[in-house]
Amino acid sequence: MRVVLAGGSGFVGQKITELLLKEGHEVVILSRKEKPAEPGVQYVTWLTEGSAPEESIGSADAFINLAGVSINDGRWTKEHQKQIYDSRMIATDELLRIISKMPEKPSVFLNASAVGIYPTSKTVIYTENSQEVDEGILGRTVRDWEQKASSLKDFGIRTAYMRFGLVLGKNEGALPLMVLPYKFFVGGKVGSGRQWVSWVHVKDVARAAIHLLNTEQSEGPFNITAPFPVRMNEFGKTIASTLHRPNLFPAPAFLMKTALGEKSTLVLEGQFVTSEKLIASGFEFEFPTLASALDDLLN
Repeated sequence: MRVVLAGGSGFVGQKITELLLKEGHEVVILSRKEKPAEPGVQYVTWLTEGSAPEESIGSADAFINLAGVSINDGRWTKEHQKQIYDSRMIATDELLRIISKMPEKPSVFLNASAVGIYPTSKTVIYTENSQEVDEGILGRTVRDWEQKASSLKDFGIRTAYMRFGLVLGKNEGALPLMVLPYKFFVGGKVGSGRQWVSWVHVKDVARAAIHLLNTEQSEGPFNITAPFPVRMNEFGKTIASTLHRPNLFPAPAFLMKTALGEKSTLVLEGQFVTSEKLIASGFEFEFPTLASALDDLLN
């Protein structure tokens, strides 16, 4: 399979690329910078003046869209929130343009998304059938991102939206910052501790993406979250247990809001999100429990 990947140099994109190559697929990574080809990987310049990526791509069996400014980088100023939104709309518009120019269309398009589309709640259980949309920056961004990508169905292209939970990685994503206080023996409850964390190991994110590429009936939204969400208090206790550190020093909500601004909602609020549709499609998680995921990542 020849797969075009936008956002291939990012945290999740690197893991998906590794797995695609391991399984013998050919990868085309769209990049703003010119890079020499590597075994199995072609780099194609896009989103720069004068670039015409469709001419270099040629044909492709699948597209995966992960492109967009990271929500984990920096404080959520108004400008950064605008960049989070605009970067995803601009990149997706360009992918739609590229595909419209291709004589032979890809058979499948996977678009990154997030469980941030759902409103925060300590009691509601969300599935892919849930219709509620959060009115914050993440909810609006995800809603509009998925709607834009959905126009590919007009070309007869199977389209799926990967609604990622909190993606856990050893050196990237949110986990290193969450672990840091524990390494200095000052970890503890964050906020109320009762907020839900719908998490997923980055390896299972990559495996889920390949699964959706290969499962022909899979389309629409898929929650990419491990089957056992936990409350933040349990998340902290599991980090402490894995690292053999205490879990004694709380981080009050007002301190988190002062330090992170609106971005603090990522750790102070959450949602219980199920992955029933993904599991029903035949996917099995390698790391279904938080203890197994943290043991792999931290030990």
